[in-house]
Amino acid sequence: MDIEDRELVRRVLAGRTDDFRVLVDRHQQPIFRFASGLLGNREEAEDVTQEAFLAAFANLSDYDSSRAVFSTWLFTIARNRCINLLKQSRPIALNELELVGDVGATDLIVRQELSQQLDHALASLPVEQRSAFILAEVEELPYAEIARIERTSLGTVKSRIHRAKQRLQSLLEPVMRESK
Repeated sequence: MDIEDRELVRRVLAGRTDDFRVLVDRHQQPIFRFASGLLGNREEAEDVTQEAFLAAFANLSDYDSSRAVFSTWLFTIARNRCINLLKQSRPIALNELELVGDVGATDLIVRQELSQQLDHALASLPVEQRSAFILAEVEELPYAEIARIERTSLGTVKSRIHRAKQRLQSLLEPVMRESK
């Protein structure tokens, strides 16, 4: 039987710090995927993920389970770290694709090109649209939870996601026609 996040937080605050590992194991991949999608760089996403968990552990007594579920609080920490990193006025690097198997395979090359085009298209979105889109479409979070993470209204989240989808569609439409 899985222990709820709220109970794990209570245990950690009571001195059972080893229970924090369960929270890390449970939420590490979604936080990494989010950071990776927002930053477009695997190494930076790994750093942000680690920093988010360190900050969560250090500030666990500030977490209020009556205001948000643990994952929402954690996504908010990761989002803030990503935004701070993006504000350092550096060009957004694209994900380095890890090639597995035969590099000469046509399917792999097509997938690689499509993935690179998607990375380019995502990188061209304003950070607010990119963040909302990744939380909705990759992490499949409810819009209400995204609004809490983004600290904005539900209508604004819906608008950001809609605009992101429109922009991505217009950017990727020529690529999709070429790949057919």
